[in-house]
Amino acid sequence: MIRATVRFLEERTGTIPFIRKALRYVFPDHWSFLLGEVALYSFVVLVATGIYLTLFFEPSTAQTVYHGSYAPLRGQVMTEAYRSVVDISFDVKAGLLIRQTHHWAANIFVAAIVLHVIRIFFTGAYRKPRELTYVVGVLMLFLSLLEGYLGYSLADDLLSGMGLAIGYSVALSVPFIGANLALLIWGGQFPGDPTFWSRMYIAHVLIFPVIIATLIAAHLALVASRHHTQFAGPPPRSERKVVGLPTVPSYAPRSLGLFFSVAAVLFLLGGLVQINPIWLWGPYHVGQGTNGAQPDWYLGWLIGALRLVPSFDLVIAGRTVVPNPFWGGALFPLVVMATLLAWPWLERRVTGDYAFHNLLERPRDRPWRTAIGAAFFTWVVLVFLTGSADRVYVLLGLSYVGQIWFYRVAVWVIPLIVLLLTWRICLSLKEIESLDQERERAEEESARAEEREAALASPP
Repeated sequence: MIRATVRFLEERTGTIPFIRKALRYVFPDHWSFLLGEVALYSFVVLVATGIYLTLFFEPSTAQTVYHGSYAPLRGQVMTEAYRSVVDISFDVKAGLLIRQTHHWAANIFVAAIVLHVIRIFFTGAYRKPRELTYVVGVLMLFLSLLEGYLGYSLADDLLSGMGLAIGYSVALSVPFIGANLALLIWGGQFPGDPTFWSRMYIAHVLIFPVIIATLIAAHLALVASRHHTQFAGPPPRSERKVVGLPTVPSYAPRSLGLFFSVAAVLFLLGGLVQINPIWLWGPYHVGQGTNGAQPDWYLGWLIGALRLVPSFDLVIAGRTVVPNPFWGGALFPLVVMATLLAWPWLERRVTGDYAFHNLLERPRDRPWRTAIGAAFFTWVVLVFLTGSADRVYVLLGLSYVGQIWFYRVAVWVIPLIVLLLTWRICLSLKEIESLDQERERAEEESARAEEREAALASPP
């Protein structure tokens, strides 16, 4: 039966050489390589649960009165979009499970990509010839942030409505083209034209998923064509030879097990851990707001940047050229993205390293790269923590204004301290390792000398 199937495929498609090569593809055996697979399998769960949700969601801002199962909202005026999400949560079979699993999958997807990019950066996996693979991964990360923003905005609850209002303000603040950009996206002044919701819905369920899926396919194709990188080790592992597990029979069952594990964990989270209970926030109305509102964690750094920037507008000849929201809401994420995208070429320009690399480096092997990366990551994390200042005030009573001023100083001082400290630690680790190697060599030479002396002293 197997021979007949193989013969059928070969005669009609000519794909057997490709399939044979794919089955013999070697995967290096290291846990950190699984981060990319966790992101891939989270995306699969995202698509599967998203398809189910689209069957019941109503992307409309038409006003209606709620008469559903959730008693506290009965009689309230709300949009069809918000009503449909509440109905999914309380009336559709498995609706709440699927919706929360979808939300958790989005969080895990972004978290896995972030950790994967960090691993790539600190091990130098972006070096020639894998710059394009790295660029595709970074673009995928930032598109995923935008896709997640659109997703939770569709519910039209009080929290997501405030998020859209912030997004509208940031779009409006873009110099010279802000007004036209906001008009193009929203179709009018906030909350926008009624057709805006349909456009946002199509972007979320079709356009961005197709783009992200295309980037994933391109990323996987580039990884396969250039082969996986691997950590240095004993022979035969080298720049020219990959040591690891073949797809069949070793790696495929392991990867399949990881897929079912990721799916199981996501569904357990969706069933047991509440996330985004929109029925508690209530429907969004333009004149309403709530204290301590927080977006999903992966947008916390943007909220932090908006809060961190002082009240400063660039005014020329009495006209506001650059409004305040631009600095934190648009310029900051663009600087982060541009820095990540340009890093492989910046490092090559400074180091003069134009060689091909298939072996990864330990963070200690490149002290300055590790130090700069740690400082940059600390900078972003501090901005991220700024976004929680209102929650810290509510929970702990710490002054909100005092926290903001602390972070305004900390975002410049602490990264510099981390830079110097990380650089010093890397050098110390290399020195310790060098001393250990010298000690081992000395012990080996001493052992050989003792063996020679024993051989000379022994009777013939």
